[in-house]
Amino acid sequence: MTKFVPIDLAPRLPGQLDAPSGRIDVKMFRVADDPITEAQNDAEIAREFIGNGDLGPKSIANSQKELFRFLTWCREEAKKTLSQLNVADLNAYKEFLRDPPPDWICTTKWPRNDPRYRPFTGPLSDPSRRQAMIAVKGLLAFAEQTGYLRRNPAALVRNVRTPVSSRITRYLTQEAIALAIDTVSRRVPDSPAAARRRERDRFLLIAFAHTGARLNEIVSASMGAIYTEGNGRWWLDVLGKGNKPRRLPVPEEMLDALRRYRGAFGLPPLASRADRTPLVLSSRSKAVTRLTDEAASEAIKGIFTEAAAAAVQAAQPDIADSLRHASAHWLRHSMLTNHANNGVQLKTLQDTAGHASIATTAGYLHKTDNERHDEIISSNAGKKGKKAE
Repeated sequence: MTKFVPIDLAPRLPGQLDAPSGRIDVKMFRVADDPITEAQNDAEIAREFIGNGDLGPKSIANSQKELFRFLTWCREEAKKTLSQLNVADLNAYKEFLRDPPPDWICTTKWPRNDPRYRPFTGPLSDPSRRQAMIAVKGLLAFAEQTGYLRRNPAALVRNVRTPVSSRITRYLTQEAIALAIDTVSRRVPDSPAAARRRERDRFLLIAFAHTGARLNEIVSASMGAIYTEGNGRWWLDVLGKGNKPRRLPVPEEMLDALRRYRGAFGLPPLASRADRTPLVLSSRSKAVTRLTDEAASEAIKGIFTEAAAAAVQAAQPDIADSLRHASAHWLRHSMLTNHANNGVQLKTLQDTAGHASIATTAGYLHKTDNERHDEIISSNAGKKGKKAE
Protein backbone atom coordinates (compact mmCIF):
# COMPACT_ATOMS: atom_id res chain seq x y z
CA MET A 1 0.00 0.00 0.00
CA THR A 2 1.43 3.38 -1.01
CA LYS A 3 2.19 5.71 1.89
CA PHE A 4 1.34 9.35 1.18
CA VAL A 5 3.33 10.75 4.08
CA PRO A 6 3.07 14.56 4.32
CA ILE A 7 6.25 16.28 3.13
CA ASP A 8 6.82 19.82 4.35
CA LEU A 9 7.64 21.81 1.21
CA ALA A 10 6.73 25.25 2.52
CA PRO A 11 9.55 27.75 1.81
CA ARG A 12 11.47 28.84 4.90
CA LEU A 13 11.82 32.49 5.92
CA PRO A 14 15.37 33.88 6.20
CA GLY A 15 16.96 32.59 9.40
CA GLN A 16 14.22 30.01 10.00
CA LEU A 17 15.62 26.57 10.78
CA ASP A 18 14.15 23.26 9.77
CA ALA A 19 12.54 21.21 12.50
CA PRO A 20 13.74 17.60 12.59
CA SER A 21 10.20 16.41 11.84
CA GLY A 22 10.30 18.32 8.55
CA ARG A 23 12.67 15.79 6.98
CA ILE A 24 11.50 12.67 5.21
CA ASP A 25 13.06 9.38 6.33
CA VAL A 26 15.25 8.90 3.24
CA LYS A 27 18.37 11.02 3.64
CA MET A 28 20.42 12.15 0.66
CA PHE A 29 23.69 13.83 1.52
CA ARG A 30 25.26 16.35 -0.81
CA VAL A 31 27.78 14.92 -3.25
CA ALA A 32 29.40 17.98 -4.88
CA ASP A 33 32.86 19.06 -3.73
CA ASP A 34 31.86 22.67 -3.06
CA PRO A 35 28.06 22.89 -2.63
CA ILE A 36 26.26 26.19 -2.07
CA THR A 37 23.27 24.65 -0.33
CA GLU A 38 22.72 23.38 3.18
CA ALA A 39 20.05 20.91 2.04
CA GLN A 40 20.67 17.44 3.46
CA ASN A 41 17.86 15.47 1.85
CA ASP A 42 15.45 15.56 -1.08
CA ALA A 43 12.65 17.34 0.78
CA GLU A 44 15.00 20.11 1.87
CA ILE A 45 16.35 20.79 -1.62
CA ALA A 46 12.77 20.83 -2.96
CA ARG A 47 11.78 23.31 -0.26
CA GLU A 48 14.81 25.46 -1.08
CA PHE A 49 13.95 25.31 -4.80
CA ILE A 50 10.37 26.47 -4.17
CA GLY A 51 11.51 29.31 -1.92
CA ASN A 52 14.31 30.40 -4.25
CA GLY A 53 12.08 31.70 -7.07
CA ASP A 54 10.04 34.89 -7.15
CA LEU A 55 6.76 33.00 -7.17
CA GLY A 56 3.25 34.06 -6.26
CA PRO A 57 1.10 32.02 -3.82
CA LYS A 58 -0.56 30.06 -6.61
CA SER A 59 2.78 29.10 -8.22
CA ILE A 60 4.14 28.01 -4.84
CA ALA A 61 1.05 25.87 -4.20
CA ASN A 62 1.31 24.28 -7.65
CA SER A 63 5.03 23.57 -7.16
CA GLN A 64 4.36 21.98 -3.78
CA LYS A 65 1.67 19.75 -5.29
CA GLU A 66 3.80 18.65 -8.25
CA LEU A 67 6.92 18.00 -6.18
CA PHE A 68 4.99 16.14 -3.48
CA ARG A 69 3.79 13.79 -6.22
CA PHE A 70 7.29 13.39 -7.59
CA LEU A 71 9.09 12.84 -4.27
CA THR A 72 6.44 10.36 -3.19
CA TRP A 73 6.84 8.51 -6.50
CA CYS A 74 10.63 8.44 -6.01
CA ARG A 75 10.23 6.92 -2.56
CA GLU A 76 7.30 4.56 -3.13
CA GLU A 77 7.56 3.51 -6.79
CA ALA A 78 11.15 4.06 -7.96
CA LYS A 79 12.53 3.53 -4.42
CA LYS A 80 15.34 5.95 -5.20
CA THR A 81 16.65 9.30 -4.02
CA LEU A 82 17.17 12.15 -6.47
CA SER A 83 20.87 11.31 -6.85
CA GLN A 84 20.01 7.75 -7.92
CA LEU A 85 17.58 8.69 -10.70
CA ASN A 86 18.47 8.20 -14.35
CA VAL A 87 16.89 9.19 -17.66
CA ALA A 88 14.85 5.98 -17.84
CA ASP A 89 13.37 6.71 -14.38
CA LEU A 90 12.25 10.17 -15.40
CA ASN A 91 10.71 8.89 -18.62
CA ALA A 92 8.91 6.28 -16.54
CA TYR A 93 7.55 9.06 -14.34
CA LYS A 94 6.22 10.86 -17.43
CA GLU A 95 4.25 7.73 -18.29
CA PHE A 96 3.18 7.28 -14.66
CA LEU A 97 1.47 10.68 -14.82
CA ARG A 98 -0.49 9.55 -17.86
CA ASP A 99 -2.02 6.60 -15.98
CA PRO A 100 -1.45 6.62 -12.19
CA PRO A 101 -2.54 3.48 -10.28
CA PRO A 102 -5.95 3.43 -8.56
CA ASP A 103 -4.54 3.80 -5.02
CA TRP A 104 -3.03 7.17 -6.08
CA ILE A 105 -6.41 8.52 -7.18
CA CYS A 106 -9.36 10.06 -5.31
CA THR A 107 -11.97 12.36 -6.83
CA THR A 108 -12.44 14.18 -3.49
CA LYS A 109 -9.69 16.74 -2.84
CA TRP A 110 -8.71 16.08 0.77
CA PRO A 111 -6.04 18.21 2.54
CA ARG A 112 -2.54 16.82 2.12
CA ASN A 113 -2.29 15.90 5.81
CA ASP A 114 -5.53 13.89 5.70
CA PRO A 115 -5.02 10.11 5.51
CA ARG A 116 -7.60 9.99 2.71
CA TYR A 117 -5.54 12.36 0.56
CA ARG A 118 -4.42 11.08 -2.84
CA PRO A 119 -2.14 12.99 -5.24
CA PHE A 120 -4.39 12.60 -8.32
CA THR A 121 -8.04 12.97 -9.23
CA GLY A 122 -7.41 10.99 -12.42
CA PRO A 123 -4.94 10.62 -15.29
CA LEU A 124 -3.25 13.86 -16.37
CA SER A 125 -3.75 15.39 -19.80
CA ASP A 126 -0.67 16.09 -21.92
CA PRO A 127 -0.64 19.81 -21.00
CA SER A 128 -0.83 18.88 -17.29
CA ARG A 129 1.92 16.28 -17.72
CA ARG A 130 4.03 18.94 -19.42
CA GLN A 131 3.60 21.33 -16.47
CA ALA A 132 4.37 18.55 -13.99
CA MET A 133 7.61 17.68 -15.78
CA ILE A 134 8.60 21.34 -15.99
CA ALA A 135 8.46 21.46 -12.18
CA VAL A 136 10.49 18.24 -11.88
CA LYS A 137 13.11 19.38 -14.39
CA GLY A 138 13.33 22.74 -12.64
CA LEU A 139 13.99 21.02 -9.30
CA LEU A 140 16.73 18.77 -10.68
CA ALA A 141 18.42 21.64 -12.54
CA PHE A 142 18.40 23.68 -9.32
CA ALA A 143 19.78 20.73 -7.36
CA GLU A 144 22.67 20.43 -9.80
CA GLN A 145 23.37 24.19 -9.82
CA THR A 146 23.56 24.33 -6.03
CA GLY A 147 25.82 21.29 -5.80
CA TYR A 148 23.24 19.01 -4.21
CA LEU A 149 23.46 16.72 -7.26
CA ARG A 150 26.58 15.92 -9.25
CA ARG A 151 24.65 15.59 -12.53
CA ASN A 152 21.15 16.30 -13.81
CA PRO A 153 19.55 13.42 -15.76
CA ALA A 154 16.52 15.59 -16.57
CA ALA A 155 18.65 17.57 -19.02
CA LEU A 156 18.36 14.58 -21.37
CA VAL A 157 14.60 14.13 -20.94
CA ARG A 158 12.36 15.61 -23.61
CA ASN A 159 9.41 17.78 -22.66
CA VAL A 160 5.91 16.39 -23.11
CA ARG A 161 4.68 17.52 -26.51
CA THR A 162 1.29 19.20 -26.65
CA PRO A 163 -0.73 20.51 -29.58
CA VAL A 164 0.01 24.19 -30.20
CA SER A 165 -2.88 26.46 -31.11
CA SER A 166 -2.78 30.23 -31.50
CA ARG A 167 -6.53 30.46 -30.96
CA ILE A 168 -8.23 30.45 -27.58
CA THR A 169 -11.11 27.99 -27.61
CA ARG A 170 -11.96 27.58 -23.91
CA TYR A 171 -14.41 30.39 -23.39
CA LEU A 172 -18.11 30.86 -22.68
CA THR A 173 -20.59 32.85 -24.70
CA GLN A 174 -22.27 35.85 -23.10
CA GLU A 175 -25.50 33.84 -23.10
CA ALA A 176 -23.85 31.06 -21.08
CA ILE A 177 -22.40 33.54 -18.58
CA ALA A 178 -25.77 35.26 -18.19
CA LEU A 179 -27.37 31.88 -17.48
CA ALA A 180 -24.72 31.12 -14.84
CA ILE A 181 -25.31 34.48 -13.12
CA ASP A 182 -29.06 33.93 -13.18
CA THR A 183 -28.61 30.42 -11.79
CA VAL A 184 -26.56 31.48 -8.76
CA SER A 185 -28.88 34.46 -8.17
CA ARG A 186 -31.84 32.07 -7.93
CA ARG A 187 -30.34 29.92 -5.18
CA VAL A 188 -32.67 29.69 -2.18
CA PRO A 189 -30.50 29.75 0.97
CA ASP A 190 -31.56 27.60 3.93
CA SER A 191 -29.16 29.18 6.43
CA PRO A 192 -27.23 32.43 6.99
CA ALA A 193 -24.06 30.68 5.78
CA ALA A 194 -25.82 29.64 2.56
CA ALA A 195 -27.01 33.23 2.03
CA ARG A 196 -23.44 34.46 2.45
CA ARG A 197 -22.19 31.81 0.06
CA ARG A 198 -24.75 32.72 -2.60
CA GLU A 199 -23.74 36.40 -2.62
CA ARG A 200 -20.03 35.58 -2.37
CA ASP A 201 -20.23 33.14 -5.28
CA ARG A 202 -22.31 35.59 -7.34
CA PHE A 203 -19.74 38.31 -6.77
CA LEU A 204 -16.88 35.96 -7.66
CA LEU A 205 -18.54 34.95 -10.92
CA ILE A 206 -19.28 38.53 -11.95
CA ALA A 207 -15.81 39.73 -10.92
CA PHE A 208 -14.06 37.08 -13.02
CA ALA A 209 -16.38 37.65 -15.97
CA HIS A 210 -15.90 41.44 -16.00
CA THR A 211 -12.24 41.89 -15.06
CA GLY A 212 -10.57 38.91 -16.76
CA ALA A 213 -8.37 38.54 -13.69
CA ARG A 214 -6.67 35.27 -12.89
CA LEU A 215 -8.04 33.16 -10.03
CA ASN A 216 -5.29 33.98 -7.54
CA GLU A 217 -5.27 37.67 -8.47
CA ILE A 218 -8.79 38.11 -7.12
CA VAL A 219 -8.55 35.65 -4.24
CA SER A 220 -5.37 37.28 -2.89
CA ALA A 221 -6.74 40.86 -3.18
CA SER A 222 -8.15 42.88 -0.29
CA MET A 223 -11.47 44.71 0.02
CA GLY A 224 -9.61 48.02 -0.28
CA ALA A 225 -8.28 46.96 -3.69
CA ILE A 226 -11.60 48.10 -5.20
CA TYR A 227 -11.65 51.89 -5.14
CA THR A 228 -12.34 55.12 -7.02
CA GLU A 229 -10.19 58.22 -7.36
CA GLY A 230 -13.23 60.46 -7.33
CA ASN A 231 -13.84 60.76 -11.07
CA GLY A 232 -16.54 58.11 -11.32
CA ARG A 233 -14.11 55.42 -12.47
CA TRP A 234 -13.74 52.36 -10.27
CA TRP A 235 -10.69 50.11 -10.27
CA LEU A 236 -9.50 46.78 -8.91
CA ASP A 237 -5.81 46.53 -8.03
CA VAL A 238 -4.30 43.05 -8.48
CA LEU A 239 -0.84 41.56 -8.29
CA GLY A 240 -0.16 39.41 -11.35
CA LYS A 241 2.55 37.05 -12.51
CA GLY A 242 6.04 38.07 -11.51
CA ASN A 243 4.51 40.30 -8.80
CA LYS A 244 3.55 42.84 -11.46
CA PRO A 245 0.72 45.14 -10.33
CA ARG A 246 -2.22 45.91 -12.62
CA ARG A 247 -5.41 47.83 -12.15
CA LEU A 248 -8.53 46.63 -13.84
CA PRO A 249 -11.69 48.62 -14.69
CA VAL A 250 -14.69 47.75 -12.49
CA PRO A 251 -18.17 48.13 -14.06
CA GLU A 252 -21.36 49.03 -12.17
CA GLU A 253 -22.68 45.44 -12.25
CA MET A 254 -19.61 44.26 -10.34
CA LEU A 255 -19.95 47.12 -7.83
CA ASP A 256 -23.59 46.17 -7.23
CA ALA A 257 -22.57 42.54 -6.69
CA LEU A 258 -19.88 43.70 -4.24
CA ARG A 259 -22.42 45.74 -2.23
CA ARG A 260 -24.79 42.76 -2.02
CA TYR A 261 -21.95 40.44 -1.05
CA ARG A 262 -20.64 42.73 1.69
CA GLY A 263 -24.18 43.25 2.99
CA ALA A 264 -24.64 39.49 3.35
CA PHE A 265 -21.53 39.42 5.55
CA GLY A 266 -22.77 42.34 7.67
CA LEU A 267 -20.29 44.81 6.20
CA PRO A 268 -20.90 48.38 4.96
CA PRO A 269 -21.67 48.63 1.20
CA LEU A 270 -18.13 49.67 0.26
CA ALA A 271 -14.72 49.52 1.91
CA SER A 272 -12.10 52.21 2.40
CA ARG A 273 -8.96 51.99 0.30
CA ALA A 274 -6.95 51.12 3.42
CA ASP A 275 -9.15 48.09 4.23
CA ARG A 276 -6.99 44.95 4.25
CA THR A 277 -9.89 42.54 4.81
CA PRO A 278 -9.64 39.68 2.27
CA LEU A 279 -11.75 40.37 -0.80
CA VAL A 280 -12.99 36.77 -1.01
CA LEU A 281 -14.24 35.48 2.35
CA SER A 282 -15.11 32.02 3.60
CA SER A 283 -18.86 31.78 4.17
CA ARG A 284 -18.51 29.14 6.90
CA SER A 285 -15.95 30.64 9.25
CA LYS A 286 -17.15 33.00 11.98
CA ALA A 287 -13.76 34.71 11.89
CA VAL A 288 -12.62 36.75 8.90
CA THR A 289 -10.99 34.07 6.76
CA ARG A 290 -9.73 34.31 3.20
CA LEU A 291 -11.12 31.69 0.82
CA THR A 292 -8.44 29.47 -0.69
CA ASP A 293 -7.74 29.35 -4.43
CA GLU A 294 -8.98 25.77 -4.56
CA ALA A 295 -12.24 26.57 -2.74
CA ALA A 296 -12.87 29.57 -5.03
CA SER A 297 -12.28 27.39 -8.08
CA GLU A 298 -14.69 24.76 -6.77
CA ALA A 299 -17.30 27.45 -6.05
CA ILE A 300 -17.23 28.59 -9.68
CA LYS A 301 -17.35 25.02 -10.97
CA GLY A 302 -20.37 24.42 -8.71
CA ILE A 303 -22.19 27.32 -10.34
CA PHE A 304 -21.36 26.02 -13.79
CA THR A 305 -22.67 22.56 -12.90
CA GLU A 306 -25.97 24.05 -11.73
CA ALA A 307 -26.18 26.26 -14.82
CA ALA A 308 -25.47 23.28 -17.11
CA ALA A 309 -28.50 21.50 -15.61
CA ALA A 310 -30.59 24.62 -16.25
CA ALA A 311 -29.36 24.72 -19.85
CA VAL A 312 -30.41 21.09 -20.36
CA GLN A 313 -33.91 21.91 -19.12
CA ALA A 314 -34.01 24.89 -21.49
CA ALA A 315 -33.04 22.64 -24.43
CA GLN A 316 -29.66 24.36 -24.90
CA PRO A 317 -27.29 21.39 -25.24
CA ASP A 318 -24.33 23.36 -26.62
CA ILE A 319 -24.38 25.77 -23.68
CA ALA A 320 -24.82 22.87 -21.24
CA ASP A 321 -21.79 21.08 -22.68
CA SER A 322 -19.53 24.15 -22.49
CA LEU A 323 -20.63 24.86 -18.90
CA ARG A 324 -19.86 21.29 -17.83
CA HIS A 325 -16.25 21.69 -18.98
CA ALA A 326 -15.75 25.30 -17.87
CA SER A 327 -13.60 26.57 -15.01
CA ALA A 328 -12.88 29.96 -13.47
CA HIS A 329 -10.09 30.53 -16.01
CA TRP A 330 -12.62 30.23 -18.83
CA LEU A 331 -14.14 33.47 -17.57
CA ARG A 332 -10.83 35.24 -18.17
CA HIS A 333 -10.80 33.86 -21.72
CA SER A 334 -14.46 34.83 -22.15
CA MET A 335 -13.93 38.44 -21.08
CA LEU A 336 -10.93 38.91 -23.39
CA THR A 337 -12.64 37.15 -26.32
CA ASN A 338 -15.80 39.26 -25.94
CA HIS A 339 -13.91 42.57 -25.88
CA ALA A 340 -11.54 41.57 -28.69
CA ASN A 341 -14.50 40.74 -30.93
CA ASN A 342 -16.24 43.98 -29.94
CA GLY A 343 -13.38 46.03 -31.34
CA VAL A 344 -11.38 46.86 -28.18
CA GLN A 345 -7.77 47.49 -29.20
CA LEU A 346 -5.45 44.55 -28.57
CA LYS A 347 -2.94 46.81 -26.76
CA THR A 348 -5.68 47.78 -24.30
CA LEU A 349 -6.53 44.13 -23.73
CA GLN A 350 -2.85 43.20 -23.42
CA ASP A 351 -2.40 45.71 -20.58
CA THR A 352 -5.62 44.57 -18.90
CA ALA A 353 -4.75 40.88 -19.16
CA GLY A 354 -1.12 41.33 -18.15
CA HIS A 355 0.19 39.47 -21.20
CA ALA A 356 3.91 39.78 -21.89
CA SER A 357 3.32 39.48 -25.63
CA ILE A 358 0.53 40.97 -27.73
CA ALA A 359 0.62 37.77 -29.80
CA THR A 360 -0.93 36.01 -26.79
CA THR A 361 -3.72 38.57 -26.70
CA ALA A 362 -4.33 38.21 -30.43
CA GLY A 363 -5.35 34.59 -29.84
CA TYR A 364 -8.64 35.87 -28.38
CA LEU A 365 -9.71 37.58 -31.61
CA HIS A 366 -12.26 35.32 -33.30
CA LYS A 367 -14.15 37.98 -35.25
CA THR A 368 -12.22 37.38 -38.46
CA ASP A 369 -12.88 33.64 -38.13
CA ASN A 370 -16.62 34.29 -37.85
CA GLU A 371 -16.56 36.63 -40.82
CA ARG A 372 -14.58 34.10 -42.88
CA HIS A 373 -17.07 31.36 -41.91
CA ASP A 374 -20.09 33.50 -42.88
CA GLU A 375 -18.52 34.55 -46.17
CA ILE A 376 -17.80 30.95 -47.22
CA ILE A 377 -21.24 29.72 -46.15
CA SER A 378 -22.93 32.63 -47.93
CA SER A 379 -20.93 31.86 -51.05
CA ASN A 380 -22.02 28.22 -50.89
CA ALA A 381 -25.64 29.29 -50.47
CA GLY A 382 -25.31 31.61 -53.47
CA LYS A 383 -23.97 28.84 -55.69
CA LYS A 384 -26.79 26.52 -54.62
CA GLY A 385 -29.29 29.24 -55.43
CA LYS A 386 -27.91 29.63 -58.96
CA LYS A 387 -28.11 25.90 -59.56
CA ALA A 388 -31.69 25.86 -58.39
CA GLU A 389 -32.55 28.56 -60.93
